[in-house]
Amino acid sequence: MTSFVETVAATPLWERWQVRFVATHRPGPVPVLAVAFARGLAAFVRELLLRRPDVVHLHMAKNASYFRKAALLWLATAVRIPVVLHVHAGRFRLFYDAMPRPVRWSVRRTLCRAGAVVALGERWAERLREIAPGARVVAIPNPVVVPGSAPVPHHLGARDADSEPVRVVFLGRICADKGSFVLVQAWEKLLAGGTRVPVRLTLAGDGEVERARELVARRELGATVSVRSWLGPEEVAALLDTAHVLTLPSRNEGQPMAVLEAMARGIAVVATDVGGIPDLVEHGVSGVLVPPDDPDALADALRCVVDDAAARGRLGAAGLARVRETFDADVVWRRYERLYLELIGSSAGSGAAAGAGRAGPDGGPGGRG
Repeated sequence: MTSFVETVAATPLWERWQVRFVATHRPGPVPVLAVAFARGLAAFVRELLLRRPDVVHLHMAKNASYFRKAALLWLATAVRIPVVLHVHAGRFRLFYDAMPRPVRWSVRRTLCRAGAVVALGERWAERLREIAPGARVVAIPNPVVVPGSAPVPHHLGARDADSEPVRVVFLGRICADKGSFVLVQAWEKLLAGGTRVPVRLTLAGDGEVERARELVARRELGATVSVRSWLGPEEVAALLDTAHVLTLPSRNEGQPMAVLEAMARGIAVVATDVGGIPDLVEHGVSGVLVPPDDPDALADALRCVVDDAAARGRLGAAGLARVRETFDADVVWRRYERLYLELIGSSAGSGAAAGAGRAGPDGGPGGRG
C-alpha cells in the first residue's frame, strides 16, 4: 500500500484531484493501533463533513484492516460520497472463508456497497466476484515508475564478461513465507550442480535477517551469498542497477513491487506461480515461474537464466515491454482518473481537467480536482 501511495503521489493524479491523504494505521502494539485509528477516523470524518470530497479511495487488506476500512466505507456512503475500495490482500479470500457467517455477510454487503472494488489482477477480481457477485469489481494493477532511459540489455553489457559474476537479487521480507530459506537451499543445489559462470546472491530486506545469515554460514555459502538488512529506496535502486536476475520464491504474493521494479529495468525474473505473480510474469516469455517450496525447481530455473545470457536478455526485454504497456505509472494513474470520473458522473469531467475542486481520501487517491 505504501509503495502504491508513494508512486501515485508522484503522478499528475495527485495534483489534478487535490488528493488529501488520511492515515488510519501505524505499526505497533494494540494501544498504538487504537490511537492511530481513532485519530485517523476523526480526520476522515472532518474531511467528509467539512470538505466533502468527490471520491474516497480506501486501501484495504485483510483481518483488522478490513474492519477499519469497512467502517470508513459505510460512513462515506452514508453521506452519498462514492467509494473506491482497493483490495491489496492476496489472501483476502482465505480471510473471508475463515470468518463466521455474520462477518462473511458483512464482507459481501461492504463489497457491494462500494462504487467500485479494485483488484490488482484478473485472478483476484474473479475471487472477489465469487464472494460478492453483485459488486462492481475492476482489475487495475500496481503502478511502477519506468526509468526514463531504456536499460542496456544485460546479456550485452560489460557485466556479463567472463570475469564478472551474474548477480541474483532477492528483495522483500526475509522469512519462510517469502521463500527466503528455500532460496538458500536452492542456491546450495545450484552451486553443487555447477554453473558456467561465476554467480553471486544478495538477499535484502527486514524480518529474519539473522536467521538467514546463520543458515548461509552453516551451509558455508558466505563466499557467494550476502544477506543485507532493510534498504531504503535509493539503496534498492542501486542494488537493482547491478542485478542480472531478480528472484522471489514466495508461498503467496499480491502484486510484488520488487518484481515490477525489476521488470521495469529489463531484469530477468524467477519467481513462484502464486497469488498475483502470474498476472505480472508470463512463464517462459517475461520470466520463469516455479512451484513454491521446491528448491530443486528453483535451482533448475536459476541455472537456466544464470547460464544463458541470451535467455536473460529475452526475458528482461519482454518484461520491460510488458511493464511499459500495462504497469507504467503514467498508464495506471489515467485508469484511476477515468474510474473516478465514472463514479462522480460525466459532469465532473471539465472540473477535473481544469484543476478546480476539493478534498481527499483515506489511504490513497481520492477527491476531485
